Amino acid sequence: MISESTYEKAKEKALEYYRKANIVLSEKEKSQLEIADFGLNDIWNIGLQIITYINTERVCSKEMVLFPYQTCPEHKHPNIGNIKGKEETFRCRYGEVFLYVEGTPTENIEAKIIDGEYSVFHQIKLSPGEQYTIYPNTFHWFQAGKDGAVISEFSTKSTDDLDIFSDSRIKRAPVIG
Repeated sequence: MISESTYEKAKEKALEYYRKANIVLSEKEKSQLEIADFGLNDIWNIGLQIITYINTERVCSKEMVLFPYQTCPEHKHPNIGNIKGKEETFRCRYGEVFLYVEGTPTENIEAKIIDGEYSVFHQIKLSPGEQYTIYPNTFHWFQAGKDGAVISEFSTKSTDDLDIFSDSRIKRAPVIG
């Protein structure tokens, strides 16, 4: 659970990052900013700040903020019945993103390992203007560099509440109280 005061601090900080990246948000979008602490109550280290522009049966578009060295924990987007899991493309808009996916592990990864469970260490480093596509059922996790990061996500339908996390402590839906 995240406290109301921590939620407000994280929201203000996230809005600063959107401004740094020259991303203009409507008042409605700002009011719907999601602060995800993944149930760990350690938002400054493990979390993600998300604006969802659209999420239909076919497409989804989001803007995400990671604070300096903040990590989105390892997870994958599974198939749901006959529907393939989410395919997503991350495009870095501001800062640096260290993305880890399945594949040959990278020696001397640049991310700082935060408490949790991780199994994939093939590093993809994204700077502003660079992008990478993650296919369904692919374990991945990502972390911002020293200056934080803003990432645009373009994907198929998002069903993040059904994601499979490597760390059994994770709770995807934020609880504020």
